[in-house]
Amino acid sequence: MSLKSIFQDMKGEFGSISRKSFDVKFGIRSRSQRVVQDTTSFRVDALKQSCWANMPPELLRDVLMRIEASDDTWPPRKNVVSCAGVCRNWREIMKEIVKSPEVSGKLTFPISLKQPGQRGSLLQCYIKRSRSNQTYYLFLGLNQASTDDGKFLLAAKKCRRPTCTDYIISVNAEDVSKGNSGFVGKLRSNFLGTKFTIYDAQPTNTGAKVTKCRSTRLVNMKQVSPRVPAGNYPVAHIAYELNVLGSRGPRRMQCVMDAIPARAVEPGGVAPTQTEFLHSNPDSFPSIPFFRSTSTRMENFESGENGGMLVLRNKAPRWHEQLQCWCLNFNGRVTVASVKNFQLVASPENGVAAGQEHENVILQFGKVGKDVFTMDYQYPISAFQAFAICLSSFDTKIACE
Repeated sequence: MSLKSIFQDMKGEFGSISRKSFDVKFGIRSRSQRVVQDTTSFRVDALKQSCWANMPPELLRDVLMRIEASDDTWPPRKNVVSCAGVCRNWREIMKEIVKSPEVSGKLTFPISLKQPGQRGSLLQCYIKRSRSNQTYYLFLGLNQASTDDGKFLLAAKKCRRPTCTDYIISVNAEDVSKGNSGFVGKLRSNFLGTKFTIYDAQPTNTGAKVTKCRSTRLVNMKQVSPRVPAGNYPVAHIAYELNVLGSRGPRRMQCVMDAIPARAVEPGGVAPTQTEFLHSNPDSFPSIPFFRSTSTRMENFESGENGGMLVLRNKAPRWHEQLQCWCLNFNGRVTVASVKNFQLVASPENGVAAGQEHENVILQFGKVGKDVFTMDYQYPISAFQAFAICLSSFDTKIACE
């Protein structure tokens, strides 16, 4: 019996259980409590009758491991996600089998978007821009971005404010808003579009502190809307160098990664890794005033102090005399010249010895067609952080060009 037929049989069994329980749940009943009890008992009976219920744990693990190994690319990779959604037991096994992107180089579950990328190899993605609704879509694609459909990862919507610009980032492409359960973070710029802060909706580590923000409104220590994630946790600051003299050349940018230590770029270095999405609890939400204040991180960032955090700078391009333009080696991933194109490498000011780690490209972004851009990243930053950094390049920067 082939692996594919085994999986189809498994999917058919549990699909039948699901349909039957659905019919029972919406049958003609007078009391909702009785419906819930009947549905629960029916599911238990159906699972007991299933041919997969009495499978030895060792055999079940072997089958799931074979599925995970065979479906290593999207869209077949969705079978792995389907197995994790069968029941709690299957989900726990799949969570143990599926490795993080750092080890496997694969994006499987939504939490993978918050985990650092693969070590020593760029994970290839691309961004599509929709000018009509000012929305940006991130896809996973291993081929040329202009022809590959890829796998949808994240979406961001541009929201202009009187004094700043926000990019709301969500895993839901249909409803990109802070009130949606798919909200994962945001990017906020200053008035000139020269300084940006990346906020994560969830803490990246146990010591993370929520930033005081006017949008966080509490009434008697309760959140106004429990659906809104509990706070804005700054994870990175981005600054573009002012070009007051109007000299020719590409933009100059610097990123201070608040959540990543400088040693993470060294061999054996470790970056914080989120393992699951946390659910906000209104009762445990911190007390925050209504006014807005400047964070200590921003003050240190502006004064040039990084506090041991990883600092990334754009790789300096070289001037090509024959082409009469600035050039960077994107290894064929970028085909259209644009002021938005950049490559980020670890800055020597991180305090580690200068070496090959400062030549390794951690993030590269460039144009390949009309409203289509490639985004390749690797350890120690995540897809969410890389996407937010690239979004800052889209914002208008009159003072930097």
